[in-house]
Amino acid sequence: MKLLGMHRALKACLEAGKSGTGTPDELIAQLVEAEWADRQNRNIGQRIKHARFRYKADIDDLYYHNDRNLDRNQIMKFEDCSYIDRAECILITGSAGIGKSYIASALGHHACSRGYRVMYHNASRLFSTLKMSRINDSYNKEIGRIERQQLLILDDFGLQPLDAQSRTALMEVIEDRHGKSALIITSQVPVSKWYDIIGEPTIADAILDRIIHQAHRMELTGTSLRKSRSAECVMIA
Repeated sequence: MKLLGMHRALKACLEAGKSGTGTPDELIAQLVEAEWADRQNRNIGQRIKHARFRYKADIDDLYYHNDRNLDRNQIMKFEDCSYIDRAECILITGSAGIGKSYIASALGHHACSRGYRVMYHNASRLFSTLKMSRINDSYNKEIGRIERQQLLILDDFGLQPLDAQSRTALMEVIEDRHGKSALIITSQVPVSKWYDIIGEPTIADAILDRIIHQAHRMELTGTSLRKSRSAECVMIA
């Protein structure tokens, strides 16, 4: 049965000489609790592994500062993951290096810890993958895998205008998720310019209508955290 948690707990008790300090019922309860906790931790680890996050991130480590325009109360509201249950969108925009990807990854890690299926993708690489999948006839499989996730993170959206195939793929992904599953998008490009990034007015209207209205917005400001940390390292050295 691979009761690894029980095995480790019993071994620890024996090594500590505590196996005889409680009743048999108490020992069994302790072993069952250890097994449950071990399985929960392994499940969380598997979900995080399958998500393939860009960063190992934690919402408790987010950097709040007035010039960042990052609202602590807004982040706290996301901690119960109710936005996932309601199939809502979170849009995170701001300049390069300001921490958009880290915030998205932190929310994704937290969702995994709460038992949700999460998938992280760099937007450009996802569209390239979907193009290749059309060639090797695995497109439907890839789209189905994305659709099964309760939270999809599209990172660095809009670095370059979408071509016809990428527009079609994005439309299909968004349509599959609309009203069913949650979505986080990060972008250096302001939301007001996404229409031009997507191109093709009819498709752009359809996509933006599904993701912008009533979406949670984080519009980060300030200087690049990567540059600030690099400067600190130089000063320390």
